[in-house]
Amino acid sequence: QVQLVESGGGLVQAGGSLRLSCAASGGTFSSYAMGWFRQAPGKEREFVSTIMWSGGGIYYADSVKGRFTISRDNAKNTVYLQMNSLKPEDTAVYYCAARIGGSTMSLTVPITYKYWGQGTQVTVSS
Repeated sequence: QVQLVESGGGLVQAGGSLRLSCAASGGTFSSYAMGWFRQAPGKEREFVSTIMWSGGGIYYADSVKGRFTISRDNAKNTVYLQMNSLKPEDTAVYYCAARIGGSTMSLTVPITYKYWGQGTQVTVSS
């Protein structure tokens, strides 16, 4: 059974930085796409970024391009989301997600991801 465990959330002032981690276990991840999504109170879950585990594409939402960087450590089965220049509107619960296969056109769609972590809260104060 695939398990995803996020860590690294917290409270930070606007302009600050945080790094989220997602530790994956229970699967062979070479064929997986690993994504980060977020959900603010009263809003739908939205795509943040995705990385193909075995190389290939990296994708970002327009709202985070140039500020967030996704990366992976294959030896540790861990995916990271470095978040810089944080804004109050980045406040949300951040979720790690994983899926196998599928079209690149659907990488931003939460329902296409089979596995999810429990989420980690990120709060950016103004």
